[in-house]
Amino acid sequence: MLNVVRRSQIVGLMAFDRSTASPLSQVEEVWLDETGRIAYFSDGMEYLPLEQVSSVGTEAIVTYGRLTVDTPTNLRRLYQLAVQSTQGEPLGWVEDFLFDWQTGEIVAYILGGEAAIPFGGRAVLSPEDVQEIAMSQAIVRAETKDRLQSESEGLKGLLSEKSQQVRKLVKTMGDRLHDLISPHEHPEVVRVKIKTVSDELASSGEHDRVTLKEATDFLHEQWHHLQQNISRAGSRTKAALDSAWRQLTGKT
Repeated sequence: MLNVVRRSQIVGLMAFDRSTASPLSQVEEVWLDETGRIAYFSDGMEYLPLEQVSSVGTEAIVTYGRLTVDTPTNLRRLYQLAVQSTQGEPLGWVEDFLFDWQTGEIVAYILGGEAAIPFGGRAVLSPEDVQEIAMSQAIVRAETKDRLQSESEGLKGLLSEKSQQVRKLVKTMGDRLHDLISPHEHPEVVRVKIKTVSDELASSGEHDRVTLKEATDFLHEQWHHLQQNISRAGSRTKAALDSAWRQLTGKT
């Protein structure tokens, strides 16, 4: 999945308004709303709606504009949230989590604590095993402890687990491919265009070839998600502008 990031990769990044390239704020926390999806980034004072995020890179977040909001209601903080089973057995706490920054969907939780000891102190918990997320704790199914995985196994194949250099190259290639790929092109066509962009970067001599190959191979595997992202870009822009208009004018 192309848009999956860790909370720990987001915290500390600066958000910039893409229309002016001016800085907005530095992300200090990531928040869940009552629907169970990530909905806001915050700097401790203001909240940036996830729908206003245009792109997430390894060094910065880019937004559609300067819209931030006062403290929303019913937000939940996942980081360090206690985790226990439906039978009341304490399992540990949320040490980190991964989510899709385009949709807000939680992809995985990283647990610390007692249940994670057999996995070296950090274990992957699947969202399907989470029954409820309350203000003070997350409740998971009784049999969840037997389904925990190590990070290397549970997060295999996600872009967030690649090196920063690979993630940066994937972003660079994705940006270049944005105007080259249409929503309904066949897989073979998409893969040829990925290779073309990769060859162009290779000929520049500015990129490590091993890293470039890893980024190219990843995009070849994720071609469908890349195509989806490009197709979704227009609707995301419109949704962000509509939301900003409602916030500024109070009109629907």
